[in-house]
Amino acid sequence: MKRTKIVWLPLVIVLVLCTTMLIPPAGAARRFVSIAAGWVTGAYFPMAGAISRIAYKHLKDDGIKVTAESSGASVANAKLIGAGDTDFAILQNDIASYAYAGKADMFDGPIKNLLGVCTLFPEHVQLIARKDSKITSPSDLKGKKVAIGPVGSGTAENAKQILEAWGLTVDDLAKAEQLTASQSADYIKDGRLDAAFFTVAVGAAVIMDTSLIVDTDVVPIAGKNVDTLIKQYPFYAKQTVMGGTYKGNDKDVPTVSVMAMLAARADLEDDIVYKILNAMYSDLDQLKMAHDKFKDIKMEDGLVGMSIPLHPGAKKYFKEKGILK
Repeated sequence: MKRTKIVWLPLVIVLVLCTTMLIPPAGAARRFVSIAAGWVTGAYFPMAGAISRIAYKHLKDDGIKVTAESSGASVANAKLIGAGDTDFAILQNDIASYAYAGKADMFDGPIKNLLGVCTLFPEHVQLIARKDSKITSPSDLKGKKVAIGPVGSGTAENAKQILEAWGLTVDDLAKAEQLTASQSADYIKDGRLDAAFFTVAVGAAVIMDTSLIVDTDVVPIAGKNVDTLIKQYPFYAKQTVMGGTYKGNDKDVPTVSVMAMLAARADLEDDIVYKILNAMYSDLDQLKMAHDKFKDIKMEDGLVGMSIPLHPGAKKYFKEKGILK
């Protein structure tokens, strides 16, 4: 027995030393981070992919690597941050505010470790209807088959709030489908839906493709009901879907939008947030290549519509740039 102990003791010591060398010391900065994005058919995933490429291009020497991950979009992304299952998340500014406050019908409680990094671009709520459905206003959705967005998405919340502003609920619809953007498009094409809500960047491929296959209308979201909507939900802003964006829609169509934003976990190292922000705004050309909607992104607008407290790394960056006083 004594011989066995003497033989194995050095091996045990070696294994312990090797294991210790593989584990980063306590407090060491984590350099491999993830971004929860959204559907691959929307603008969130290209944004996350662009940030990943920018990090690879500019932050290799810092050892910072960013991985883009598809997800269930805004509500789901906030919950991923809350559970500690992602480091960054792209989500709507209204949903971020609801998450931070713990809006009861959406979240189990406040997600206080969700902090803002920057706002990115406006996301237009686009109500797309088959022309043969004769839908010209949200009020015409009563008795129709409508996709309101997938469970856990900002689109679903926007759809419910717009219906509310027009005196409707999902129960007034003939059918309320909770589908992804690509599923909604397929259902419109084959006639299983009359209309669908999409909260995405204008010019989204999923809507453009649909308009090429079947005659569709961008339904106006306008009038006094919009004023009611904005009064109750001040994150909305009046916007326009420019004529010619989609086949068969030559005139400008009024609608509303929220803001897409980047958020981070509160315990994510300040220098990682700072360096990723600095890399992003230092290489806007790379960012703008990823999606047409990104062409108007600029540092000066990085806090427009910010709806939750800022991450310390973001505070440092925007203070240095004179954007935050």
